Amino acid sequence: MGFGPASAIIMPDCFIREQKRNSMKVQNEGKIEMRKQKGFSLIELLIVVAIILIIAAIAIPNLMRARMAANTSSGAASVRTLVTGEIAYAAAFPTIGFAAQTVLGSVEGTACVPSSVTACLVDANLANNGTPPGTGKSGYTFVTAPIVVAPSAIPNEFLITGTALALTTGTTAFCAVDDGVVRSVAAAAPSNVPVAGYAPCQLLAPLTN
Repeated sequence: MGFGPASAIIMPDCFIREQKRNSMKVQNEGKIEMRKQKGFSLIELLIVVAIILIIAAIAIPNLMRARMAANTSSGAASVRTLVTGEIAYAAAFPTIGFAAQTVLGSVEGTACVPSSVTACLVDANLANNGTPPGTGKSGYTFVTAPIVVAPSAIPNEFLITGTALALTTGTTAFCAVDDGVVRSVAAAAPSNVPVAGYAPCQLLAPLTN
């Protein structure tokens, strides 16, 4: 018995159902794959955040200690510079004696012309105690006080102090007098308390380097 051109081939129901299942399976797998590619899961993000926090907890304190150590070294060097400036000024102008800190340098932002009121012995930033003036330099604030001791009529002594702006910007307070020796506060003392005066400074231990 033959089949005509208009004859239809009847497929078994089980075969049709299997084809539908396979098609749905392929579609579902595609959707799952697309969902997997959208981004990170919540747990993955939490793990990344935890790792970042651990690294920050280790790195930030070390960074602050390194910055404080750098500020402390800079503070000692600045006090030495001011001492050198004072001694050079008194030698250049013996009739005037030791000078105020601003006189050792010049006005910030202007060309320095050496004179008795702008000696150009110290850079303007340090002479003015920072930029803007009075704000400190590298975490420290510096004060230079000429002192007149009888029978002299001009400043024949001086006290220079270098004090951390805060306990987080420096670990040591410095001072120096006209003997030219830079001294520091004992480690147990707060670093942001300035040395009390000329005599207390002389009692402190000199720097070893």
